[in-house]
Amino acid sequence: MPSFNRTALAAFAMASLMPVLALASSDDAWEEMRADMTKKCLAAAADSIEAPRAVVDPFGAQTYGLALIIGQPKGAESTVTHICVYDKRAKTVELGGELTEEMIKGGE
Repeated sequence: MPSFNRTALAAFAMASLMPVLALASSDDAWEEMRADMTKKCLAAAADSIEAPRAVVDPFGAQTYGLALIIGQPKGAESTVTHICVYDKRAKTVELGGELTEEMIKGGE
């Protein structure tokens, strides 16, 4: 095989792998963002909710990550949900107010 053909074949092989490498990197970045958001949202809720759990929107909005933080307020029997908003650039979180089960089901 002439040298030119081998070089062209090698270049084609490398170019065809680029989308796969980019996708893997992108998947890793999304997973890293979700892990950071989960950790920070749970930490933000730890003072007010016993054993909080997070349900993370896999991709969120363009600028913000979104998660639901669910659990029992300390000293209470009911379950509440907070919306946790994660700023993708600043990597900070804010929690919304308590949403009761009744509010979520459409009662109030």
